[in-house]
Amino acid sequence: MTDFPTSLTGGCAGCKNAPELNFDFSFAYQPIVDLRDQSIFAHEALVRGVNGEGAQSVLERINDQNRYRFDQLCRTRAISTAAQLGMREHLSINFLPNAVYRPELCIRSTLEAARAHNFPLDRLIFETVESEQLDNNLHLTHILREYREFGFKTAIDDFGAGYAGLTLLADFQPDLIKLDMALVRDVHRDRVRQAIVRGVVTMCTELGVTVVAEGIEHAEERDFLADCGIYLMQGYWFAKPAFKALAQVPPGAWQNA
Repeated sequence: MTDFPTSLTGGCAGCKNAPELNFDFSFAYQPIVDLRDQSIFAHEALVRGVNGEGAQSVLERINDQNRYRFDQLCRTRAISTAAQLGMREHLSINFLPNAVYRPELCIRSTLEAARAHNFPLDRLIFETVESEQLDNNLHLTHILREYREFGFKTAIDDFGAGYAGLTLLADFQPDLIKLDMALVRDVHRDRVRQAIVRGVVTMCTELGVTVVAEGIEHAEERDFLADCGIYLMQGYWFAKPAFKALAQVPPGAWQNA
């Protein structure tokens, strides 16, 4: 999809009243791989300090006054940097649901950035962090439905770790859910985690939702999850986030344990 809506006008209170940020930030990009053809499906944009400092050095500066501006800049900057790096795969961007007032208006700067950099809308994935406590779950599902209408893919991050869980999945079925790494860690050794993962995969298969396993650090985790039917994966086993760059997956990451 390369068409861009042109009918969005006006703005909301958040657009007009949000103060400028008094700090700067950048991004690192980590690949999400597809085991089926040993390719890169997407790159997730992960916020970093301007010199590559960890995400917490940036996120600890977010408050109720600058949350909206930060969320908007994250989207537009992730797109512009990805375009400069020549990204051809999907781009996954985390967003803060509590920073979105009216999705049909708050998305305008994202659409403008995509248009300016000729980045197709159907290659954009918006991840909501399930572990962020939400003021209104209905508001989140409204955002996700609006984003789907624009042609974006949607994802629930950290599935199984946060506040929304199965209730959110019952209200809205995203394109992707990302299993929380706490479920992935040492899953090949843990019978309980294995049962939970298999249950999630069965449920999502029936709902038409693709499961992504994140936090893969060992070949044994990769292989067990692949046997469960999960083919999209992310984690240090494949590549660490690359600061202002697109990480490459080494050939050994695909080899049998």
